[in-house]
Amino acid sequence: MKLADLTQDWSANRGYPKSQVVLVLFRAAQQLRRTDASWARPAYLLVGTGYKLISEWLLGVELPVRTEVGPGLRLRHGVGLVVNPHARIGAGVMLRHGVTIGNRRAETDCPVIEDGVELGANVVIIGSVRIGADARIGAGSVVVHDVPARATVHPGPVVVRPAAEDRSP
Repeated sequence: MKLADLTQDWSANRGYPKSQVVLVLFRAAQQLRRTDASWARPAYLLVGTGYKLISEWLLGVELPVRTEVGPGLRLRHGVGLVVNPHARIGAGVMLRHGVTIGNRRAETDCPVIEDGVELGANVVIIGSVRIGADARIGAGSVVVHDVPARATVHPGPVVVRPAAEDRSP
């Protein structure tokens, strides 16, 4: 197990020590889970249990160890975060508090979040949807359809107002 593998999210979470601790434990548990050595199973049970107790029970961050997550994951606050273990999350993704990424019909009917996506607080993404690279999903949005790369999604209607100089008193 390499230190670089454990700290691949560290710099992306500079200034967020809670996120750094959660993600180091997450990466350690992932590495131990994938290791075939005889000592890895007992170590995984110890680290995985510690991760689960700290992240889920204490901090309210439900990010299962078996979830496929790219490097540079950014957690902002994290409280109330729920991710289905079958979801796939790319590199450099930002997850804020209250985010739910889950299935819709079947256990494996889960989203794919591509690289560089930012999810606002209380975003819900459910079902077999793909969120394209560098998309931005605004706070409170509920996403049940694919989102193209570099798109912005927000929960409310678009309101177009005339420029300040065009307004009548």
